[in-house]
Amino acid sequence: MTEPEPRVLPEATLTRLTQYLRALNAFEAQGTERTSSGVLAKEAGVNPAILRKDLSLLGSYGTRGVGYVVTELAEHINRTLGLTRDWRVAILGAGNLGRALSGYAGFASRGFQVRAILDTSASIIGSDVGDLVVEPISTLGEVIGREQINIAVLAVPGEAAQELIYALAAHGVNSVLSFAPRPLRIPAGMIVRRVDLSTELQILAYHAVQS
Repeated sequence: MTEPEPRVLPEATLTRLTQYLRALNAFEAQGTERTSSGVLAKEAGVNPAILRKDLSLLGSYGTRGVGYVVTELAEHINRTLGLTRDWRVAILGAGNLGRALSGYAGFASRGFQVRAILDTSASIIGSDVGDLVVEPISTLGEVIGREQINIAVLAVPGEAAQELIYALAAHGVNSVLSFAPRPLRIPAGMIVRRVDLSTELQILAYHAVQS
């Protein structure tokens, strides 16, 4: 008998799972052993009915009248999101953004190890960024192999991002977070999440003038 195909969760559900996990981690830090859907939903900023629907997609992990065991639910969401794996990150671009990202404590606390930072500028290569030394982009393949990189963060100008996307794909890195301010052509099999800060600010400005 063949195993069923794993369920592909909707993007909105995936986003909310990260919110539930953040709330559950806070509960754990406070020593809370159990929580209800109402309390968890409030801490995550969602409707309880939506929370119950999201968690039903993962299986039945709550008990009516008793609620959820915090550690068990957090562990299950971690497994669902792939956070029990070893994620080793390379940051491409050692400018202000790349340096700020390399020092972000939230990566390590969520299981993402920043193992390398690379750049093209001769004036930056060889400088220290925290515990890392900026390495040349020309050694990308070597760095990926040495550090077993499986996620890349693009903190480079738009014109450089496309070439790096192809280079990453050629070296087997298929998960990319891009801060490049332009759409990119994505090779088959690669997943790219795009963060456009200017777009987010423009949307925020719109909502500000409407209020």
